[in-house]
Amino acid sequence: MIQMLTPEGKRVPGGEYERFAEDLDDEMLRLMYRDMTLSRRVDAEGTALQRQGQLGLWVPLLGQEAAQIGLGRATRPQDFIFPSYREHGLALTRGVPPETLLGIFRGVSHSGWDPQAHNLHPYAIVIGAQTLHAVGYAMGVQLDGDIATGDQDRDTATIACFGDGATSQGEVSEALTFAGTYNAPVLFFLQNNQWAISEPTTVQTKAPLHTRGVGFGVPGVRVDGNDVIATYAVARAGLDSIRAGNGPLLLEAYTYRMGAHTTADDPTKYRSDAETENWRAKDPIRRLRRYLLESEMADQEFFDGVDAEADELAAGLRKACVEMPDPDPQEMFSHVYSHEHALVSEESAWHAQYEASFAEAEAR
Repeated sequence: MIQMLTPEGKRVPGGEYERFAEDLDDEMLRLMYRDMTLSRRVDAEGTALQRQGQLGLWVPLLGQEAAQIGLGRATRPQDFIFPSYREHGLALTRGVPPETLLGIFRGVSHSGWDPQAHNLHPYAIVIGAQTLHAVGYAMGVQLDGDIATGDQDRDTATIACFGDGATSQGEVSEALTFAGTYNAPVLFFLQNNQWAISEPTTVQTKAPLHTRGVGFGVPGVRVDGNDVIATYAVARAGLDSIRAGNGPLLLEAYTYRMGAHTTADDPTKYRSDAETENWRAKDPIRRLRRYLLESEMADQEFFDGVDAEADELAAGLRKACVEMPDPDPQEMFSHVYSHEHALVSEESAWHAQYEASFAEAEAR
């Protein structure tokens, strides 16, 4: 497993991936610390708002911040990402407003954001389905000639995000088959958080998950997913290779879900507190904070400033959540097809007339 920052915050050599971490200067490392801290605060507010009845559900990312921020900061603007439903930190690196994430779980939006504006597909609730979408998109990129041109602003990688539980789904095997066969420019980003709801990884498979793609012609590598530096470096190396036309890669970020699977789940029923505490000692934010302090890249004033920003963000999120307007019912007919569709237009017109009939009845 590739590691460049130990749980104690000590920097260690990353071997062949070391050169990919060279552009992580003091400013970039501080930025990634801020990213992780704000992501965790958004996550905490999402959980609290669900408990207060303001959200129907929330999917926590607690413990997986380094995996998501490391990947997010390794991508280029033209890369296109297909998330599952837990990629809140990754969404923030793509410029998605955090209150937009809440809208999905409040039920006021089907997808929350314009995927073309952020090169981030809407969240996928069906486990593993997005991996097929990602491979299809990657094959389109390939047919458009947007790989191996040498142009850093054109060459494009596609990223499919999924968890360890999704590897038990047939869609993931099908996606690996197509990616390997067609040499598609796609990174399979697997966040192995050890638990597929209540099933541990050891029950799902006997083989290490990063080896899962080998039989499909997709090489794999495992990185310490609680190490933001290593995740960045390995992801960047993989994405550079993919954009150069060298085919797909499976990257397993070995991490841990410290919270519940969703707010509808009680993890105390299937795992021990001792296990969770063991992983809490490997906390991704804590280790980067130690490294920044001991390396004198940041001081207490910096950390206090980030905490103050997180407090301000949380207050804004709470206000935005409770003030979200109900959606216009006509919006359900928007964005169903890329072009006007006769049947959808007919249904939209019928529904508008149906709504108008209520207003006419009240007027009488």
